[in-house]
Parts: sequence; C-alpha cells; structure tokens
Amino acid sequence: MRDADNIRQVEALGIDWMGFIFWPKSSRYVAEMPSYLPTKCKRVGVFVDASIGDVMTIAEQYQLDIIQLHGQESPSYITQLISHLSRLRNVKIIKAFNIATAIDFEATKRYEDYVDYFLFDTKGKSVGGNGEKFDWSVLSSYKGQTPYLLSGGIGPDDAERLSSEFSPLYSKPCAGLDLNSRFESAPGYKNVDTLKAFIKELNI
Repeated sequence: MRDADNIRQVEALGIDWMGFIFWPKSSRYVAEMPSYLPTKCKRVGVFVDASIGDVMTIAEQYQLDIIQLHGQESPSYITQLISHLSRLRNVKIIKAFNIATAIDFEATKRYEDYVDYFLFDTKGKSVGGNGEKFDWSVLSSYKGQTPYLLSGGIGPDDAERLSSEFSPLYSKPCAGLDLNSRFESAPGYKNVDTLKAFIKELNI
C-alpha cells in the first residue's frame, strides 16, 4: 500500500495487517511516506536483502510493527537484526519462503528459533507478487512449530475453497492470508469492493 486514501479505505475493512514494500525493484515500492499511515492495523515492512541499517531507519521512520524478510537473509542476519530492534517496541519478524514442493519446507528448519512467522509464497520469476498459487496440498507436509501466512495468487474466487476445503488452515500453525496482486486495480492500489466482498464470503 502507498496511496493515503486507499490505505484509509482498506483499513476500514477491519484487516489485521497492512504491507509496505521497501524493495526498490518492486512495482509496489514505497518511495516516499504516504500522507496517512494506518493506526488500527499493524504495519508490515517488506524488505529483500536490505542492510540492517536501512531496515532500522525505515522501521523507526514508519513505526513498523512487523518486519517481513523476503530475500536470502540468514539466521545470523536475523540475530543481528533482533539485537538492533530491541531498542524499539515489540517488533515481530516474518521470514518468507518460496514453495513449489514439500521439499521446500526443509529450508524453514534453520529459522525455527529466530522468527515469529513464516510466509509461504509461490516460486516464480519475481521475488514475490507473481499472482500464482503453489499446490496447497503440500502444506500437509509442513511439520514446523512456527505459524505461517499463506501467500501466492490468492484471489477473489478462492473464498469458498479456503473457507471449506481448507478450513484447517485457520487453526494453528496457519496465522492468516496474504492478499496482494489479485486484489489490485494497479500495483500498490487495492480494489476495496473486491476485498470487502472476499472478506465477507470467507466467513472466518
């Protein structure tokens, strides 16, 4: 998100978290601070292999509640980041993983003791925002204890499937859904009516 009016409209839907992408190569890159930032939901900053100094500067400037790491950040990097974040309020950390098959969950094991959430996205040409799903059936192979967010190509037509066939996703360790490109009118701009209808149909 980066448009102030759109931020207000989406926040009014009662969402829990709102993402701001701080990776310059993204079409959703937040190049300057919007004139309005959400106050009723958590602010998530998305970074890709950024320096700890850059993460800290933006975390303080935007008063981020959650840091999402979407690159090749190591457990050592995260340990250093946590040490720096200790001077801020209780900031949570998400580590994203690109998933295609069950074997991809192996990469999560070395991060179990370092982050608060995982995010499972679809392997694609871009780091994220490819608008495509991975095979959700492989989620049954995830045996970790870290709660995860489901991402990757979730769209308006998935509400019924998610609320019935995949209802177990909403019990631990699944923490929620990441709704992105398929709910946009343009990069970084959400279609509020589509989001509202989806949330209502999801019935969770």
